[in-house]
Amino acid sequence: MSNFKVQVLQIRDSSYNIGFKTGKAIQSKPIIKALEMITKPEIDYENMKSIYISFAPNLLDEMQGLSDGLGISLNKAAALFSGYDVPKTEAMGCSAVITKDYYVRNYDFGPALYDGCFSLVQPNQVFSSAGYNLQAIGRHDGVNEKGLVIGLHFVSNQDYSVGLSAWTSIRMILDTCATTDDAIQMLKEIPHSACYNFSMADRNGDIAVVEATPSKVVIRRDPELLTCVNHFQEQDLKQQNRTVIDNSLKRNNFLQSFRDSKLTQCEMFNNFANSESPLFFTNYDDLFGTLHTFSYSFKDERILTSIARSEQILDINFLEWLKGKNLKPSILSGIIK
Repeated sequence: MSNFKVQVLQIRDSSYNIGFKTGKAIQSKPIIKALEMITKPEIDYENMKSIYISFAPNLLDEMQGLSDGLGISLNKAAALFSGYDVPKTEAMGCSAVITKDYYVRNYDFGPALYDGCFSLVQPNQVFSSAGYNLQAIGRHDGVNEKGLVIGLHFVSNQDYSVGLSAWTSIRMILDTCATTDDAIQMLKEIPHSACYNFSMADRNGDIAVVEATPSKVVIRRDPELLTCVNHFQEQDLKQQNRTVIDNSLKRNNFLQSFRDSKLTQCEMFNNFANSESPLFFTNYDDLFGTLHTFSYSFKDERILTSIARSEQILDINFLEWLKGKNLKPSILSGIIK
C-alpha cells in the first residue's frame, strides 16, 4: 500500500507562461525521469512543429515555456512532452459512459507513468479547459469552456506509425474545438500514431465515439447513451483489436446495463470511483490499475473528480472557475494497493 497524490494546478496566463509555470510545478516530480527513460533522445522537431502549427500553434509557445521552466533545450522538451513519435504504449485501460446529460470515465494504468497533475488553465487566446495532464502538454481527459468533454481509450498498436499521440490530440481539441463535430473533424485530420477510441460529448447533447487508426477513422453515435472501453466496435475496424479483449468486452457489457437506469451524475460517478466497483482495478504492476475518475455534467457545468481510494471528491463549478473563482484544494490524496 502506498500514498498517491495529484497536484491541482490553476493557471490563468499566456500559453508561454502556462508552460513555464507547469514546468516549475513538475520539475521535481519522478515523471520527468520516467519520460526520459521511455522517450527518444531526439525527434523530428520540424515535422512535429508543422503538425502543431496546423492544429494548435499556441502549444508551441507552451512548449517553449516548459523548456525555459525546466531549464532544458527546446528540442529536449519536444522529445519529452510533444507526444510526437512516442514509443508504443502497452496495456492501459479506460472505461466511459457518455449520455446527453453527463460524461463519466475511469483511467487505468500504472503510477510510474502518471503525471500526477490535474490542470485548470485559462490561456489568453484559446479555450480554457480542465483535465489530467499526460506528458505535461497532453491530457488523458478533460472539458473546455464550451462544454466539450473528451477522453482517450487505448485499443492497439496495429499499423503503428510516426504521428501524434492520443493525449496530445485531446489537448489540441480542448484548446480549439467548440463542439463534437469540430472534434470529429480534427480527429479525421490529425496523423494518429496508434489505434485509440475517443469518447466525447458537448453541451448540445451530441455524443459520439471516434474509433481512430493511423489509416482510418470511424464514428459511432447514439442519441441517448454510448459506452466506450478498449476495443473497436465498428465492423470495419474489428481486425485492429488486440487478440485478447475479454476484459474490455466484460466492462462494456457492464456499462451497457446502465442504459435504462436513469442514474444521476453523482450516482454514475460512484459506480466508477468506488473501489468495490467492477470498473475499478488494482493491477498496477501490470499497468492496469484505476488512477482517477473524471466526470462532467453539461446542464450544471459541474466537474466531479477523484483519484484512487481517495476520500476527497473535487467538486468544481466550472462556470464559476471560468469567471475567476479559484479552488482551495491544491493536492488530491489517495491510496494505491
